[in-house]
Amino acid sequence: MLIGMQDEDNAVAPSGAVNAGMLGGMLSVALRRAQAAVNDDLVARFTATGVRPGHFGILEVLKHNPGLRQGHLSDALGVKRTNLVPLLDMLEARGLIERQAVAGDRRVTALFLTDGGAALLAQLQTMARAHEALLAARLGPDGRAQLLDLLARLTTPMAGG
Repeated sequence: MLIGMQDEDNAVAPSGAVNAGMLGGMLSVALRRAQAAVNDDLVARFTATGVRPGHFGILEVLKHNPGLRQGHLSDALGVKRTNLVPLLDMLEARGLIERQAVAGDRRVTALFLTDGGAALLAQLQTMARAHEALLAARLGPDGRAQLLDLLARLTTPMAGG
């Protein structure tokens, strides 16, 4: 257990806890820990399918944007292009997506969900909805909307000052 001692820098932590000093009260640390816990639940739900949350995101976006260019997918998901390629390679190897050259520009690749990808995505969506329902229950009736609003405020690049 991690605790923050904002007022008492030298306070003794309760048994089993670690006094993390200011870390316990830092938003960036709390966000990282919350993201890890939330992601762990989704990973556990998806384990039997052999798909991870990042793959799910790709499949979901391609369902709604057939023929999306690889660079646009990278931008939409906030994933570096070099990191996206191995994810796409795995999905293509499993027959879940298809890459097609764009007419007139061999350097550009359009991405499509296959029938197998659409079928797996339907299963993943059911799992993701159950995951989201668990999160919403933990946050309470208005908590989900409030958290989404607060997180949206943090997605704009920071000026650093």
